[in-house]
Formats: sequence, C-alpha cells, structure tokens
Amino acid sequence: MRKTRNQCCLPCGAFMSSTETTPPPDNVDTVDSVTEPDSGRLDGASPLRLFSILIVVILFTEIAPLQYTMVAAALQKMTKTFPTVGGNINWAVIILGVVGASATPLVGKASDIWGKKRLLLLCGLIFLVGAVIDATTTNWTLFLIGRGLSALAIATQFIAYGLVRDLMPRKYVPIGIGMIGAGVGFSGAIAPLVGGYLVDHFQWQAMFWFLAIYTVVLTPLVIFLVPESKIRVRERIDPIGAITLSAGVLFVLLYLDNGQNWGWARPSSLAWLIGGLVLVAAFFAVESRIRQPIMDMKLLANPKVSIVMLMALVGMGITAVQPLALGYMTQTPGSDALRANVVEGVVAQAHQKGANLPAALVHVSLDPGYSYGSGFTMLGYAFHIALWVGVMAVIFGPIAGIVARRTGPRISAIIAFTVLTVSGIGFAVFHYSWVTYLVLAMLGGIAFGFVNAALPNLIVEAVPPEQQGISTGMLGVTMSVGTGGAMAITTALLNNNPVKAHIDVMGHQAVQVIPQVFADRGYTESFWVVVGTTVAALVIALLMRHGRQPATGGARGKS
Repeated sequence: MRKTRNQCCLPCGAFMSSTETTPPPDNVDTVDSVTEPDSGRLDGASPLRLFSILIVVILFTEIAPLQYTMVAAALQKMTKTFPTVGGNINWAVIILGVVGASATPLVGKASDIWGKKRLLLLCGLIFLVGAVIDATTTNWTLFLIGRGLSALAIATQFIAYGLVRDLMPRKYVPIGIGMIGAGVGFSGAIAPLVGGYLVDHFQWQAMFWFLAIYTVVLTPLVIFLVPESKIRVRERIDPIGAITLSAGVLFVLLYLDNGQNWGWARPSSLAWLIGGLVLVAAFFAVESRIRQPIMDMKLLANPKVSIVMLMALVGMGITAVQPLALGYMTQTPGSDALRANVVEGVVAQAHQKGANLPAALVHVSLDPGYSYGSGFTMLGYAFHIALWVGVMAVIFGPIAGIVARRTGPRISAIIAFTVLTVSGIGFAVFHYSWVTYLVLAMLGGIAFGFVNAALPNLIVEAVPPEQQGISTGMLGVTMSVGTGGAMAITTALLNNNPVKAHIDVMGHQAVQVIPQVFADRGYTESFWVVVGTTVAALVIALLMRHGRQPATGGARGKS
C-alpha cells in the first residue's frame, strides 16, 4: 500500500495517514509489516542479540546522567578550584539544561534525517571533547565551554528512545524504554561511587577523565553491534529556529539565576527575561510559518503531545533539585565542625602575621544557624544516599515499562508524580537527618524509574515513526528547561539565604559569609517550589485522556 506523508486532519489533532482511515488492529505485530515503513525492526533476532543491543545503547546513553550525577554531587568539592563564583558554581550543572534544551530538538531532527545511530555517535564525540577540556582546565569560562559541549550528550537519551522504537520488536518497546529510564538509576547508583572514589583519592578533574575513557570504550561497541534505523525523512534543518530557541532559553535562565543579585524588578534585569520570552515567542511564530521547521507546530499542538510536554516541563524540576540538595547538605560539615573550622582559620591567619592567638580567644556564632550537615565525603554520600536511590530507579524503571504495556503509560506517570509529591513534602517538612533523607530519597528513586519510563512511552504512543526523533527531542527540550529552571530558582533561593560567621576576637568583630553553606530556609523554599510544580504535573496526569490504553510500542502513533 502506497504511503503518503502524515497529516493532521482531525479536529482533535490526531495524526492520520491520508491513505489510512482505520486504527491499527490489536495485533500490532501484524500491523508492522503492512502499515509502517521499513525501520529495520529486528523481529527475527534472538533474545541474546536484542538484549546485547539494548544494553549497549543504554550504557552509551548513560554518559549524560553519569556526568550530571557526578558533577552535581561534587560541586561542593569543586568550589576550591573556582572560589570566586559562589553559588554560581551550580552553573556547572545548569548549563546542561540550557544547552541541552536548545540542542536536543536540532539533534533529534537531524537523527530523523541522517540516522539515529549516526547522531548518537556524533553526540558522543562532542561529549568526549568537552570532557577533555574540563579535565585539563582551571579557568571557569573555559570549563563552562567544556560543560556546554558535554551537554550534547543529553540528546543521546532521546535519540535512543526513537532507536529502540525502530529496532526492537513491538512487545519489547515499552519495556526497553523503561530500561533506558532505569539506566538513569544505574547512573545514580554508580556515578557517586566512582566519582566519590576519584574525588576523594585524586582531584575532581579525574571524574572527567573517567567520563572520557568511558565514552572511548563504548563507542566501538555502538559502531559494531547496534544497527542503524532505516527510517529517514527528506527535510532540511532550520538553524535560525535552533539559535532563537537557544538564546531565548538562555536569557530566561540567566534572569532566574541572577535575579536576586541583580534585583528582580530592575529594568536591566527584566530586559533579560523580556528578551528571552520575546525570542521564544518569535521562535514559535517563525516555526509555524516556514515550510520545514525544526519543530512541527501541528505536531506540538496535538493534545497527545502538548499535554505530555507541559507535564514534563512542570514535573521534572524535583528530579534535579533533590540530588543537588542532598549532595550539598550531606557533604556540608555540621555547624559545630564549621565553627571549629572558622576558628582554626582565624588562628592560622594570625599566625601568618606573626601573632600567637589562642583558639580560646576566638568566638564564632553563625547567623542564621543551620540544622543539616553530615560532613560526608563524596564517597560517603554515595554509600549512604545515592547508591540506594539508584537501586530503586533500576528496579522500578522496567516495572514502569511493564505497567505501561499492561495498563497504559498514564498510570506510570500518576504513580511517579504522586510519589515525587510525597517525597518532596517530606524534604520540606521533616527535620534533617541523613537516615530520614535516605528514606525520602529512595521514594524519589522509585518515582525516577516511573517518570523516565512514562514520559517517553507517552510520546512514542502519540506520534508517527518518521517523527520519533524530533518528538523525543521536543520532550528533551521541555525536560531540560524544566530541570534547568528549577536549578536556577534553587540557586537564587540559596544565594538569598547565606550563612554568615560573626567572629569576635577580644572585642574586635568581623562578619564573614561562609561560601557554599546556606540556611535551612533556602533549601525549604526550594523544596516547596518543586512540590508545587510536581503537584501541577500530577493534576495533568490525572486529567489527561492520552495514555489510558496499554502501550503498543508505537503502533497507535500511526493512527
């Protein structure tokens, strides 16, 4: 049967082929050979081959969550190399969302045109260059350039969703996507252990050497073991759209991150926000009018797609804030230990000036005080917290895929955002102890597994095969903006709640801001913000009509 390009021809925005007017039959394996372009699906392959391909793809896509988890957990240790940046050290992580948000749709579109495997490898190569830069520099600007290049790895996860959809037999697609989501949990478990060992025994730069070597080892396996999808679209890429979206997102995030220092209502500050919003609006206006946009606006307007994007935008913030906050809070020394460190520093400064100052004469009080702080090393944080969070995500990612296959991915989304809401409220209201936070973080790990399976399965079920790359890329945009925005807001709230040391030496007083140590209120406000956005995502999941039927591995996306 002759195929024509998919069109939006129903009032509800559903996608239908101009030659197909009936939905696919329940036997989706039969549908593959009749209604779908040849994607190179491995229907006759052995389970061993399918499993090997899936594992290699998952491991390669792990370069993105590995770098995120390692760097987020090591920020407190990296401040010694970049002592002048203050709370903006968080931009070592925020920049991943900024660049990832702008690059992922472009890369997704390119994967539809030139091949998903090819773009997967290209992103890995660019990541390798960025990792080497970060491993060899102590210049903050150059370091951020390396981080920006490394952010291209974020696109690999979303390319992998389309590649699994194209290559795996239908019945394995929802579970395979769930396993990719579980891979994020694998990173959550292994990254702090590896990163903690490297940082504690060497320097933080060793993390980036590890990431570079990891990429070099995995690349040949992808080249020789993973087939290429045969699906292609004959279109051109719109670079203007990519640049406009990138600049708009960057300006908005700069305003969110620096608004506290600049003044939220100052005209010079608002110019960044207004300029960013104008660029984003211009992006949508231009893309809706050109013949070959980077994003298909009709596709984006389809409620099956747009509602999932909105849910990802507002619901993913807590998945970034939780590991950031836990890494900081558990690795910060307790208040007694911090006061002792300040006293030791004052005595050392006096000694350098030739004075013999007894420690008993130095009195230090903290304003405000703080209740958290376990003084863990990075490796200690990994063993006490991160490992168990990752284990939960690894276990529940495939389970979420099975739930999507049997009852629909919407149920997986409802479970994810319900558990994330409970976990977030716990962080906001319970007094700190690492045991209490471990339990809450493990709940978050369960939810991470479910949400990273639910969202891509919802997209795969909503769009036709030739739109998989750009559609998952669009999902990547909203997830990156959501996490990047939450990180920027958290940075602003933490910077607005510093801890100051009031030092008294025989009547001589001084006040010193303690770098990278923040009052309880900063973390509490951050958690309440992401709880609010997570509740909004839960409401969307409860009301949405899409995803209520069992996942078909993409067969329903052709209807």
